[in-house]
Amino acid sequence: MRELTDQELVRREKMDALRKKGINPFGGKFDINSDSKQIADEYTSFTKEQLEEKKPEVIIAGRIVAKRRSGKAGFMHVLDKFGKIQIYININSVGEENYELYKEADLGDIIGIEGYVFRTNTGELSIHANKYIHLVKALRPLPEKFHGLTDTEERFRRRYVDLIVNEEARNIAFARPKIIRKIQEHLDNIGYVEVETPVLGTILGGASARPFITHHNTLDIDMYLRIATELPLKRLIVGGMDAVYEIGRIFRNEGMDRSHNPEFTTIELYKAYADMEDMMNLAEDLFRSIAKDIFGTYKYKWKEVEINLEPKFRRVHMVDLIKEKTGINFFDNISYEEAKKLAEEHNIEVEEHFAYGHIVEAFFERYGEEAIKEPTFVYGHPIEISPLATKSKDPRWTERFELFIGGSEFANAFTELNDPIDQYERFLNQTKERELGNEEANEMDMDYVEALEYGMPPAGGMGIGIDRMVMLFTNSDTIREVILFPTMKNKY
Repeated sequence: MRELTDQELVRREKMDALRKKGINPFGGKFDINSDSKQIADEYTSFTKEQLEEKKPEVIIAGRIVAKRRSGKAGFMHVLDKFGKIQIYININSVGEENYELYKEADLGDIIGIEGYVFRTNTGELSIHANKYIHLVKALRPLPEKFHGLTDTEERFRRRYVDLIVNEEARNIAFARPKIIRKIQEHLDNIGYVEVETPVLGTILGGASARPFITHHNTLDIDMYLRIATELPLKRLIVGGMDAVYEIGRIFRNEGMDRSHNPEFTTIELYKAYADMEDMMNLAEDLFRSIAKDIFGTYKYKWKEVEINLEPKFRRVHMVDLIKEKTGINFFDNISYEEAKKLAEEHNIEVEEHFAYGHIVEAFFERYGEEAIKEPTFVYGHPIEISPLATKSKDPRWTERFELFIGGSEFANAFTELNDPIDQYERFLNQTKERELGNEEANEMDMDYVEALEYGMPPAGGMGIGIDRMVMLFTNSDTIREVILFPTMKNKY
């Protein structure tokens, strides 16, 4: 057991004193009828005189985050989920017993206030307390400069404290569900149906990633936490659901950095009788809808770059983008050996499982990704890295795009491959890649091939990273800012 600090010892003494007075230090049910936002919304337009005449009564609850007292009166700021509101309290209004509770209260304590709304002489909208109710004793003090801690990981490790003292963290926490609701509303209104698919599976597929592996005791088999929702959702397209989407957690056993967390949230959606261009149009509509309807602007600052989501997003083939940056035209009949030599000349490592398309992708990752600032659809990915996308007219490439904004990927979409024979061959090639050491290659999924044999309509599909989307709209520079409980190293 750790040694308590002097402040913590004093707070425990106050806890015991509350008990001796017959007050539960950790409270119970308390009915409120207002909050800081509702009070601001309803009474900001009222003058001091109008409020003195009306004296609107309110009951609120929150955490004491500031306090100053002089003699028989004092002020404090109480924080609820929407923000702070000032409380004025004096002994004549609340009585000696309640005023004594106020005097002994510490920053961090949770209290209830019954009173009326008024304006101070400086014009600040406040509550004049008629009753002070102790609810919860905080046994640890709030950090005075929490946001400026040298160990910034503590903000994410102790998110509950971060949310108390950091207004920006609270704003992000409440913006995220608004973004998700807007996505759901948008898709529901154009005929999509939200569904749920399994988190556990026995076959690795739907993306190129390393999985988390677990074990099912009853069946005595290893299972994967899903790395994508793609294949189950496309089975629903086969079944006739026509337009479906799922917002859910994805798990990838990979590294952590400013844009990656082992568990994260995506939306995947699929639409029968659509294609890649329909997905481009939908992506633009989604981003613009969120921008305008939730945040009231199309213009954002992202990684020190000014982003404007209103103009039509640029559309460029991956090969053309590489040519812009390097002068190399992979549309030409370049042999594998020639491509490999070009890679070596540009200090690009060619791994054992690399085919021609992998080299093209490596050039794009080196010269294309980070250079993209404006919203851009990069399409035409090589067939070797797109096992679930339809071939283009030139069979070296596919009808696939990724959406990049400010050097980061936000969406990945295809005209979906619905040819079961071609799909079987692609899975076979992925199996060969695994044998050559590519741990991220897909496994053979015969049940999915069988589903395609029943006939899947031509379809478009898209996946969007919810976390990165929230990062964009809140100008957050790390994914850990937008996930309430990001994966962290063990502290103890």
